[in-house]
Amino acid sequence: MIVTRLELVDFRNYPSASFEFHPGITAVVGLNGQGKTNLAEAMAYLASLDSFRGAPAEALIRVGAEVAVVRATVIHPDGREVLVELELSRHGRNRVQVNKQKLGRTRELLGVMRVTVFSPDDLALVKGGPQERRRFLDDTLVALAFKYDAMRLELDRIVKQRNMLLKQASGRLDGEAAVTLDVWDAKLAEVGDQFGYARAVLVARLAPMVSEAYEQLADRPSAVEMRYEPEWRRSSLAVALSAARTDDVRRGVSTVGPHRDDVELFIGGLPARTHASQGEQRTLALALRLAAHRMVAEKVGSAPVLVLDDVLSELDPQRSAALLRHLPPGQVVLTTAGVLPEAAHPDAIVRISAGTVVA
Repeated sequence: MIVTRLELVDFRNYPSASFEFHPGITAVVGLNGQGKTNLAEAMAYLASLDSFRGAPAEALIRVGAEVAVVRATVIHPDGREVLVELELSRHGRNRVQVNKQKLGRTRELLGVMRVTVFSPDDLALVKGGPQERRRFLDDTLVALAFKYDAMRLELDRIVKQRNMLLKQASGRLDGEAAVTLDVWDAKLAEVGDQFGYARAVLVARLAPMVSEAYEQLADRPSAVEMRYEPEWRRSSLAVALSAARTDDVRRGVSTVGPHRDDVELFIGGLPARTHASQGEQRTLALALRLAAHRMVAEKVGSAPVLVLDDVLSELDPQRSAALLRHLPPGQVVLTTAGVLPEAAHPDAIVRISAGTVVA
């Protein structure tokens, strides 16, 4: 999959700009604060309808504007050219079009354009809390099969409803509330067991790819492990929910299930979150992204666009050189505020300043 052109209108700091991308490596160069990350965010948002910076949709609209437009021309592996357009409105509904045909639901856009982004904030995949790692797993599942998007939304809905009931109980569960809780427990157990199984299978397949990517970046053998072993999966979620009911009622919240799980990461047998250096943590975060990118490429038969946002400034020269040597096949958009290393060999260079393409 190749993105040949991207147009932005009133998106972040871009009043109006268009970008031409090379099928190989396109380097986007500019000083800090000029819009490089905004460009990366626009590409990723058009693919996932989600900001990797955690920003709400209204924050993506340029200050003083009412509507932002992101438009991309995408070439699919079979040669089809697809025009993807997204209109973000500050007050109305957002609109999505593919080849000038309006989509009934914005989620139908998933898969039309695929993008993998690595940014400096990805350090949180290793150093941050469980929520970051859960999101990484679940985003990867959705990229592999869109049915997991609906499953994730259903899981979130069930947990919210169950939590609302627990909060209303105020620490005491009467007969009617207990019957209702039984219903939500059954729903949560059914969807939760399916989702937990999907995560476990994903981690089992992803772990050796993460280890391989880490060794390539570190340029030395490294013992990297990835574990997803929530205690509730040793029996079933139904059993775990039953055992946790008293505590859940007392605390007014669901304490077990996929929404509370973590993925444990180890380097050399030690927890990467607490024992690895920041360089090792950043290398592992990049290895996670590259492994997921490879898995999606192998599953769908075409590599997503790989966007590396300011990654070279976050790695030491040795790891930067290793990354450039081992870039996966496909289109790469590489942003940088510094001088491109000789090993980069970009096929095209785009220079930006204050939301404007200058060269």
